[in-house]
Amino acid sequence: MAWQDDLAVLARERGPALVGYAYLLTGDLHRAQDLVQEGLARTFSRRRTADVEWLEAYVRRAMLHAYLDEHRRDRRRREALPAPAVPPVRPDDVAAGRADVHAALAALSPRERACVVLRHFEDLTVPEVAARLGLKEGSVKRYLSDARARLGALLADEEPSHVQVVPNRSVPR
Repeated sequence: MAWQDDLAVLARERGPALVGYAYLLTGDLHRAQDLVQEGLARTFSRRRTADVEWLEAYVRRAMLHAYLDEHRRDRRRREALPAPAVPPVRPDDVAAGRADVHAALAALSPRERACVVLRHFEDLTVPEVAARLGLKEGSVKRYLSDARARLGALLADEEPSHVQVVPNRSVPR
């Protein structure tokens, strides 16, 4: 099977799951679709041949690194710019008595958000998250702890039954 066929099968069979994963990272559908494209380009530019499940794992890893790279570039760009005179107005994270989970995830730093998505959406263990991000286990635990504290404060009024994270077990580890 040629790489074009592998790409077509991956996009057809796992495309929506990849966009969902990217959406959890970015919080924006258009950015998520761009991130999937970036992950596919990074994966298939290296001429990989494997079954669809392994290709999906490569694409997810490439998407995660592209997401983190983008935030590093943005942070450097923001640090180079002068600070605004008036702080930007933030919209309310709570609408009609319900917390907006996407807004709460957006409040996390990129590294915290990546750790939360990998730990709770991908259902990876702390050592697996550490290996995937190239961090020490203690650092991952700290990011997860900080993220949980921040999410807990933002989602304090939320009923536990409203928040449901469904792990995706289709990717081999």
